Amino acid sequence: MTTTHGAVDGEPRFRALYADTYRDLLRFVSRRLHPSLAEDVVADTYLVAWRRLDDVPVDPGHARAWLFGTARHLLLNERRSAQRREALTIRIAESPEIAGNPSPDQDELARRVDLAAAWRQLAPADQEVLALTLWDGLSGSEAAVVLGISPVAYRLRLSRSRRALRRLLGHRAAPAPTTPSALTEGLQR
Repeated sequence: MTTTHGAVDGEPRFRALYADTYRDLLRFVSRRLHPSLAEDVVADTYLVAWRRLDDVPVDPGHARAWLFGTARHLLLNERRSAQRREALTIRIAESPEIAGNPSPDQDELARRVDLAAAWRQLAPADQEVLALTLWDGLSGSEAAVVLGISPVAYRLRLSRSRRALRRLLGHRAAPAPTTPSALTEGLQR
């Protein structure tokens, strides 16, 4: 149910809710997540509360529990996202496109390890842009639709993401042509 309150009607209630619960909610989230990310989750929790203010219980104790439950759901969503990113990182190292051949030599293994480490350091937005093109095989215009941006904006993001990955890889040369790799080919563009 979306809220039907007007901003004027709901604002005093929301301000009181925020003032009464902010510290407790921040402590709750900080115990479950790295402190540098806790404030973001708390802000998202209050955004949900504002949007669904009619669903927030009037009783202060119940409202506090409702906020904790909402924060918990947001934390679970964040954990699932992190697990998906980690799984993608692992798949990078094992990917046949990266492996190039069934029994890679030591140099190829080192490149895979370097790539997996660099991938972990990339911003999630850069990972997403690169994955849409390199693993999902989407064209620039298709990937732009997925992200809800223009094709030009997507090409700019892709260029920045490739540059960021090259920087993290230390500007290493691409693998020899005998080991085709969608990633390193994509980095040459």
